Amino acid sequence: MPKIVVLDTRTQRWRSESSLTKPSGLMDWEALCDVQQELIGQESIIMVSAAPVFGVKLIETIQRIFTFFGQALTVDAENWMAHKGTASVMLNIFRNRKTPPNFVILSGDVHYSFVYDISLRFRQNSPHITQITSSGIKNEFPEKLLNWFDTLNRVLYSKYSPLNWFTQRRNMRIQHRKPEGHKVRTLLNSAGIGVLEIDKKCEQVCAKQLCASGEEITFECHKDIKSVHQE
Repeated sequence: MPKIVVLDTRTQRWRSESSLTKPSGLMDWEALCDVQQELIGQESIIMVSAAPVFGVKLIETIQRIFTFFGQALTVDAENWMAHKGTASVMLNIFRNRKTPPNFVILSGDVHYSFVYDISLRFRQNSPHITQITSSGIKNEFPEKLLNWFDTLNRVLYSKYSPLNWFTQRRNMRIQHRKPEGHKVRTLLNSAGIGVLEIDKKCEQVCAKQLCASGEEITFECHKDIKSVHQE
């Protein structure tokens, strides 16, 4: 069975050294080094992170703009990419050739759900990373606003968009799994509980959302992925 690693993003923060008004890193350098040591030699890993490691790029950009004007708290700019040092160390963990070939990241802390498949560009034996982000049991995002964010994110950060090269994830390929019943949309706005289905090596990973409305929505499994939105 895969090893489970739970990240402490509350008590091991990496504060900004340039300004106290800027977001801190969710984990500091020493803590992330300890995490990497736990991963070395493992065949597969389930990593639990309060916030998604790979967030929605458009929303992270909006948070960065608010942070620039000293309004980080207005948009709750606590994400892995908000602190350059933390982001760099975390991404290097996935790039390290000694870390596991299969990762599953379980996360939440946002009011919508999505599933990403991530791999490294320009590397033949890239690890496969699946991130499953589940909405809260009660909270949902404003529907019209999320529709706009979803559409703009797909347009502005499409597969060949030059904007991708201004992000720290420029060397990673991200595929968005579409929720069942949605031909284009990639973000699911429905409060509920996420359900994970995996094999022993985390090679086949499927995810569902049990919605508060009683509906059960499945995100595309690996074998079903033929045409997905990519960054």
